[in-house]
Amino acid sequence: MCSLRMVVLCVVGAFALTLLGPCPSVCAPQGGAEPDEQPYDLDDFDMNGETDWENLDLNGENYDYEDLDQEIEVGTVAPPAPETPPPANMPPPEYEEEMTLSPRPTPPLAPVTLDFKGPGLFGPDTGLGMPTCLLCVCISGSVYCDDANLEQIPPLPKDTTHFYGRFNSIRHVKNTDFINLNKLKSIDLTGNQISGVDEDAFRPLPQLQDILLADNNMQALPELPPTLRYIDVRNNRLVSNGLHTDGFKEMSLLEFLYLSDNKLDYIPVPLPESLRVLHLQNNNIQNLHVDTFCNSHDRNYIRRSLEDIRLDGNPVNINLYASSYICLPRLPIGSH
Repeated sequence: MCSLRMVVLCVVGAFALTLLGPCPSVCAPQGGAEPDEQPYDLDDFDMNGETDWENLDLNGENYDYEDLDQEIEVGTVAPPAPETPPPANMPPPEYEEEMTLSPRPTPPLAPVTLDFKGPGLFGPDTGLGMPTCLLCVCISGSVYCDDANLEQIPPLPKDTTHFYGRFNSIRHVKNTDFINLNKLKSIDLTGNQISGVDEDAFRPLPQLQDILLADNNMQALPELPPTLRYIDVRNNRLVSNGLHTDGFKEMSLLEFLYLSDNKLDYIPVPLPESLRVLHLQNNNIQNLHVDTFCNSHDRNYIRRSLEDIRLDGNPVNINLYASSYICLPRLPIGSH
């Protein structure tokens, strides 16, 4: 658009000069010299805008812009740094040195213990590389360690209320296994290999109600807390001398006493009034005393709670001791 405007202006100017004629003061230089070039002519202009403006000589010379397309070589200011030769003892890049790594000596394994290592997120450490609640299962105060290949009772969380350690290989119950577990209500160690229990293993537990030690190898019972409600020591090797004298007398809450499949010679008396179930089958009981269940000094005495007595599998003939169970609401089951 700009090129067309310039062409129009030039044409108008040239047309005006033609009408006015040659002007010495403008068209010719001073001194009367004739100009080297002829005046502008309309034929020199292309009215269709096709004038070659790219090669227009503004200073008397025509430039060939194609020369500018030639590649211009630019040199660096400073000469390039010389290459440093590699050290003489450096192997070539393709060289791979084979190295033989000598194996590190394996440290000896520490002996496995079940020592208390302090409480953590998953309960106390068992010494087996994991806390109790990863080795066992802990749910709302209940710790389940059944069939876990245990040889000792693991340290238990302080808030444990029920402990199940059935079907393991535990051989001994120490007096420190349940220490300070003041909320513990139930212990089930059925199906182990327990042959000994420390005397104070269970006595200090203030809320213990149920203890199950069936299917073990015990010959004696330790002193038990008076808070017990349920005792199951079936299928052991208990003998009468291994029971504490008057060991069940103070248990005013005891309802279930399972002593079957042992080696007892007599019924452990006195029995608490709260007792409902007494199982003594498959022992070595040979006789009954008149005051075993009743009170010979009070003929009106009735033991109403004791409804289930099992004496079968013993050498005693219960028909010979009718006065021993006259106070019972039901007759005992036994040999005739």
